Amino acid sequence: MLNCIEIIEKFYLPKTLLYNITVKHGLQVAEKAIAVADRLAHLKPDRNFIYESAMLHDIGIVFTDMSRLGSYGNHPYIVHGILGRAMLEKLGLLRHGMVCERHIGVGLTKEDILRQNLPLPLRDMVPVTLEEKIVCYSDKFFSKTLSDKKEKTKEEIIQSLSRFGPDKVEKFLSWMDEFE
Repeated sequence: MLNCIEIIEKFYLPKTLLYNITVKHGLQVAEKAIAVADRLAHLKPDRNFIYESAMLHDIGIVFTDMSRLGSYGNHPYIVHGILGRAMLEKLGLLRHGMVCERHIGVGLTKEDILRQNLPLPLRDMVPVTLEEKIVCYSDKFFSKTLSDKKEKTKEEIIQSLSRFGPDKVEKFLSWMDEFE
């Protein structure tokens, strides 16, 4: 099993706001994702990979400009997925990198990128494997914060996703039916 904290520390300065938020959020998502994987044991999801990729899915934030998280990079937040993919691929973690790229929202299609004029490569970036879907789904339940707020409610997630279209809400609800 990978030492995810060691990987995060290759890019993040320990004990900083950004580091603490990234690790806390990763642990929350990993715990939720493992619980989902355990409910789907009959499908034989790769639990180690799910845990590792949940811990690392937001690693690209370090290069974005998101001051509320303590990140002062040069890139817009929306590109943290492709940045994370590149970072992890350089470490030989290709599958983990794909989770980084595909976890934004419930996944981004070429049409989403065009319609929203996003500064992203024009390709589909949607979860494909069961493990990618589990991490993406689990990520929706947690904000990046140091507060003690627990999981978001189904209603809060639906409200957040609804601004991107009814198809995004439908995707989340289909995962909820499948995973819960």
